[in-house]
Amino acid sequence: MIRHALLALALTAKAAAAEPFTFVALGDMPYGAPEQVYAPYAALIDAVNAAAPDLVIHVGDTKSGSTPCSDQMLDDQLGFLNRFQAAVLYTPGDNEWTDCHRKAAGEFDPLDRLAYIRRTYFADPAHSLGARPVAVESQAAAGYPENARLMHKGVMFVTAHVVGSNNNFETRDIRAVEEFMARDAANVRWLDESFRKAAEAGAAAVVVAIQADMFEFDFDEFGKEGWLRHSGFNRFGPALQKAAAGFGGSVLLVFGDSHIHRIFRPFPQTAPNVTALEVHGDRDMHATLVTVDPARPHPFGFAVIANPAM
Repeated sequence: MIRHALLALALTAKAAAAEPFTFVALGDMPYGAPEQVYAPYAALIDAVNAAAPDLVIHVGDTKSGSTPCSDQMLDDQLGFLNRFQAAVLYTPGDNEWTDCHRKAAGEFDPLDRLAYIRRTYFADPAHSLGARPVAVESQAAAGYPENARLMHKGVMFVTAHVVGSNNNFETRDIRAVEEFMARDAANVRWLDESFRKAAEAGAAAVVVAIQADMFEFDFDEFGKEGWLRHSGFNRFGPALQKAAAGFGGSVLLVFGDSHIHRIFRPFPQTAPNVTALEVHGDRDMHATLVTVDPARPHPFGFAVIANPAM
């Protein structure tokens, strides 16, 4: 009797874990002067809230590269992230810190801006952002609170701090190179550990969210899979290929950076189980609703949440 009851509970838990759900992916927004873009961005957030996803992922670049990297600007964007009713996983973009040394962005110290983001956005590294935060694991103990993961209904969600502008692998400042080397190594460790934990937990799929378009300059998505020697992605990219190829389920890579909404298979030869989603961005201020059915061989479906203000 007890055995039957335990079996019934186990089957019920497995069914719940495999239950279909939705999450929303967006990024590279809002771009422009606050008086021009804040209102339409708020309208998009309202539309996302109306869709009632289980989770929201913002892949960074919460401001354009030509708006100041001031405390006020960064605080504004944190406020927007917390207007989403669902839990929010956010991974920083280059516009929030890497590119802040540029004149148009206010000539800020990039490492100071990164430290500010870590102090404010990730003040509680054990929980997500959003109006209804959820518990997450993070890499805070290693100094990277922005790298987070959580299991949700049989799917592992992972953020890794991989940004545009060649992932901060820039010769303009030796500190930038040093920062890149340490963070890049931490990202690879986090990625490998996350895929291992996903496999151990019996996850049906893994969703990896980064900011950078790793494929823009040094990768041919149609089969010539290779990475330039001086690319800031030539360790993380192969690590993702290897981890995904060794994982038994489907993998979805969500990223932004280039503002070209597309869905494709980035590693058709080495890791055909990986689907990539590049989010809308810049003037194309819309979001992607991702439907996940862990019980299906190909669990991800995609639809656009159109901004009603555009």
